[in-house]
Amino acid sequence: MNDTILELTNTMQLADDDLPLHERVAAAVEAAIAAGQYPVGARLPTHRQLAQQFSVSIGSVTRAIDALSARGVVRGEIGRGTFVLDRSDGTGDEAGPVDMSINAPTPVISLAQMAAASAIANRQALALPNGGYVDLTGTERQRSVLAGWLSTHRTPLAADEIVLCNGAQQGLHLAFAEQRAQSTLIVTETATYPGALAAVASLGMRMLPVAVDGEGMVPEALERELIVSGARTIYTTPVCQNPLGFETGPGRRRALLAVAARHDAMIVEDDIYGFYAGKGGPSYKAMAPERVYFVTSLSKSLTPLVRVGVLAPPAAQMPAVRKRLRAEGWGLPPYVAEVAAAMIECGLADTAMTALRAEAKLRLDMAQEILGLGALLMPDGAPHVWLPMAPLRAEQVARRASEAGVRLTPPSATQVGDVPVAGIRLCLMAPPRATLARALGVIARILATDEDVIV
Repeated sequence: MNDTILELTNTMQLADDDLPLHERVAAAVEAAIAAGQYPVGARLPTHRQLAQQFSVSIGSVTRAIDALSARGVVRGEIGRGTFVLDRSDGTGDEAGPVDMSINAPTPVISLAQMAAASAIANRQALALPNGGYVDLTGTERQRSVLAGWLSTHRTPLAADEIVLCNGAQQGLHLAFAEQRAQSTLIVTETATYPGALAAVASLGMRMLPVAVDGEGMVPEALERELIVSGARTIYTTPVCQNPLGFETGPGRRRALLAVAARHDAMIVEDDIYGFYAGKGGPSYKAMAPERVYFVTSLSKSLTPLVRVGVLAPPAAQMPAVRKRLRAEGWGLPPYVAEVAAAMIECGLADTAMTALRAEAKLRLDMAQEILGLGALLMPDGAPHVWLPMAPLRAEQVARRASEAGVRLTPPSATQVGDVPVAGIRLCLMAPPRATLARALGVIARILATDEDVIV
């Protein structure tokens, strides 16, 4: 990386248009880079110098640089500055650390699309009575738009059956909290989402593991655990389970639901990856609405920028959920809910969902080829893939990958109970494609070698 700081160019000017100020700053800097005034590897002027150049605040410059970083134009290094990246291959890739521990979707929303949705949201938000201050679960209109979209793509829901919350994480916390009075024990797969583990721990509850196969929890194992433990809550992610990557088909869902009914257990259905479903069939919520808390979010199917969560509790629990939501955070910020609704209304959510499914299929195929994988649990596309291996080997692979510049989620982070996790998760969607290919190559080389174990 070149440490030379080039002088400010006086040719950088802000465009006179309707874009936000920080976007105009970003456009001016990107234009100067494209014109060769700041070549690949050059260090940009400081934020303060750029602020003086454009007569804007340092905050506006910071937001502009963040936007350019997200687009792969520049990269900031703590204590060193901001550097221009090489995008000659259209990817923004460069040799450096790769984070495959984050299950964030690939950006598929353009500036023009975001601006169009924001314009709709602005009009709707400014017309909200009292600034939406008293609509703790979302306005009737907001909930109708979200429920309608979910009814089309995932499971039938009405506006009065859902509450809007701060991402699926809060939805899970609300659902677990409501079940705490029944039992402080929750049964789930042998490895699960770290955020769910954190929510359970914060509530003074505990998760117990249930044996799984390629379609999810084994019904007989679930029944045994419910009998032995006395637990009355089941937490499951039936589509692209995190981290194990399986999809639970309709037949298995019916079998597990029958077990839950025999023991009067409630199901918390985490449908965050539901739009990747390939096996068809109804959701748990559609099959047994009074036994299921349905939780999802737009973070994975649209963008993490709009962390709008949806919780559809059993009707009997709705009053208590609303009361708890008010105590926890006074509801979702009204403007965020309006942006989410606008993205659905203008068709952006559908476009993004289609693009993400196609991208996931491409990246999964890439992983299968580079790693030499056999049959996949979700061959039509998934945001992450699970590599089964002995627990000690999984920890070694995670450590060696980190040493080689590829960050993976430590298997222990997803562990339920005392049984070590037998495998490792690879998140495929966040890095640029070329970066992903390079990281997968690193992992392939690690998997092809053995490491002596010293005991």
